[in-house]
This record gives sequence, structure tokens and C-alpha cells, in this order.
Amino acid sequence: MKHSHTGPLRILKSLYPEGEAICHNVIVHPPGGLVGGDELDIRVRVDEGAHALVSTPGATRFYASDALQASQRVSIDLAANARLEWLPLETLAYPGCQALNELRFTLAPGAELLAWDVTALGLPSAHQAFSHGRFQQRLEMPGLWMEQARLDATDHRLLNSPLGLDGQRCLGSLLLATGHAMGRERREGLLDATRLALRSAPDDVRWGVTCVNPQMLVVRAVAPLVEPLMASLQAAWAALRHTAWGLVPTAPRIWRV
Repeated sequence: MKHSHTGPLRILKSLYPEGEAICHNVIVHPPGGLVGGDELDIRVRVDEGAHALVSTPGATRFYASDALQASQRVSIDLAANARLEWLPLETLAYPGCQALNELRFTLAPGAELLAWDVTALGLPSAHQAFSHGRFQQRLEMPGLWMEQARLDATDHRLLNSPLGLDGQRCLGSLLLATGHAMGRERREGLLDATRLALRSAPDDVRWGVTCVNPQMLVVRAVAPLVEPLMASLQAAWAALRHTAWGLVPTAPRIWRV
């Protein structure tokens, strides 16, 4: 395994709680957040046959900005028969932020990816509403799937309408993506396992799961607070890890600190 960095963003630790075959990596950004003008550029490549898990020790924070945009761009490239679990903790969009969050991934034939992205608008637990600011997001697997959103605090129809977020301020996506088409039997098995895991989600977590194309399963969920949403996605991740790969859901050690 090799890694390099410019600036404070870096790999803090590489751990092997499941043996030498799977490397758990922890990415840290010591400043603790992004302000206007900051840019984080994360590039991950997993070589043929390798398996890695990447997480973070804390939330990614987009702080308030007068005008300049702060951005985080993540590019993931998986070689043939590689596996990656991209499992950072949540992103917090502070009131007044001007934020851009992008995730782009490419998979060679035989490669498979488990990834999530969780965002909280404002700080509900601290009674700091997302009253002003803008959060833009783009999640993409070129040629197969793209999801993008522009969440402006002044767009009350989008944030509060039943056809939008319906007042929920935490949203998340979990996906299983493959570099090849999955057969119908496998897709149905993954859907059944995910739905079963999510049946125990708290009542205030609203979720749905579907195979948007033969290469992807996507879970979408919203909730008023990030903790129940994250717990629900962790349950879905555990079910997918076991069903898709036959692996025990070994959570990153940093989640238990």
C-alpha cells in the first residue's frame, strides 16, 4: 500500500483487524473543517485483487463563508476484481456555508464498491437551523448513474415540501456498485437482505432501496437527526457486506472511539 499527501489531509493509520487481506485506512484532516476557499482533493486507487476500507475519525465540516466556496472532491478508481468500502462519517453543512461535495468512481470489470455519503444540514442537536447558505452535491458513476443536488437554505419548497425533504435535515445514500452486470438472482438477494436489515430502522428514518441498473443497488434515506440515519445505513452496510462478499461486518475501530 502507498499513500502521499500535500497539506494537512493525510492517512493517519492503516490497520488490519481482519488479517492481511483487507486494509482499514483512516483519513484525517487536522484543521477539523473547511472554510471558504478550502479545497480537499482525495484520490483513491485500489489495484487488482486488493480490498481496502476507508473511513474518517469525525465528521467533515463545511463552516460558514461570506462568499467563497469550500469544496471536497473524491475520485475512486478500482482495478479489476478490486474491492473498496468508502465509509466516511457524516458531512455537516453549517449555517452559512458555501459548499461543494463531489464523489466520482470508476470500476473495472470484476471490481465492487460499497460506499455511502451522509449529510446533515445545519446542527439540529445544537438548535442551529440551516437558515442560510448552500450545499451542492454530485455523486457519479460515469455512463451509469448520476445524482446531483443544489440545496439552498432559501429554497423552502425543496427543503420542506412533501415532494422534497419534507422538513428532514439529514440525508444519506448507500450504494453497492459493480464493474459488471449482476444477475437477477443476485440483485434480488441483495435487495431482500438490505430491506430486512432496514426494517429495524427507527420510525423517524424514511428509507427506500432499489437496483437503479444491473450494476448498482442504491439505498436512500432521510431523518431529522444524523445518528439514527447513520445507524440505519451501518445496518444496511453490514447486511450487504455479508450477503455480497460473505464477510463478517467488521466495523472500523475508529467508530468505537
